[in-house]
Amino acid sequence: MRAERVVAFCFAASAVASLGLLVVYAVGGDAQLEGLLLGIALGGLGVGVLVWARRLLHEDETTEARPPLGSSDAAMERTTDALEDEEVSRRSLLVRMLLGAGGSLAAALAIPALSLGPRPGQSLFRTEWTRGKRLVDVDGNPLRPEMVRAGAVQTVFPEGQVGVADAQTLLLRVDPDDLQLPEGREDWAPEGVVGYSKICTHAGCPVGLYRAQSHELLCPCHQSTFDVLRGAVPTFGPADRPLPQLPIEVDSDGYLVASGDFSEPVGPGFWNLPQ
Repeated sequence: MRAERVVAFCFAASAVASLGLLVVYAVGGDAQLEGLLLGIALGGLGVGVLVWARRLLHEDETTEARPPLGSSDAAMERTTDALEDEEVSRRSLLVRMLLGAGGSLAAALAIPALSLGPRPGQSLFRTEWTRGKRLVDVDGNPLRPEMVRAGAVQTVFPEGQVGVADAQTLLLRVDPDDLQLPEGREDWAPEGVVGYSKICTHAGCPVGLYRAQSHELLCPCHQSTFDVLRGAVPTFGPADRPLPQLPIEVDSDGYLVASGDFSEPVGPGFWNLPQ
């Protein structure tokens, strides 16, 4: 009976700790408390199974030679039946407690895993830029070509999506005759207004410096440098991919709008993209 109580206590402690872990996670989480509860849940389950295996499982039966006892066969049969019934009842209770503790622990471990969110799908290859989306500044104001000053750089976003990290774009204005964009992008920079992703293709740092005289964008993290006039190809530093370019056009109201998404996925190289 003492061993059975130890096993029951361990399983009960494991179940309570698992439920506590669920509650702590649901109300906002606390790393230290979650670690303590997880340790109790796993430890209680492990100790309970160990004591059960060592103290309650039957070993090989042996028969000891002894003189006949005075109890009748009927009395022996009644005693044996009573002991077997009690053992089956206690064992069923422990099995149910084991299943309860294991189920509680599984639920406690499953919910944090589910909170990791959905699979990314195509989200790593697409941003909020779509055809017809106006370019707006950090205050949400739409821009016309003449509002983009030569020799300066500003960060713009899709209209209604100000602050979205993967869509942030560097907008510049250069002399259209100086542009040497890749083939097929001849109409992506109306009146010399050109836009590139602000996320460096090396390590994902924000590209925020512009050398107006040399027409170069500079990432301050690792000094990767990109040529604005030639499609933001890297000319110095560890980056080996150009900054993705945003195709831009002017709508019927004279505002700058995107004619699609970036030329390729933004940010550092991943999967089939070179680093």
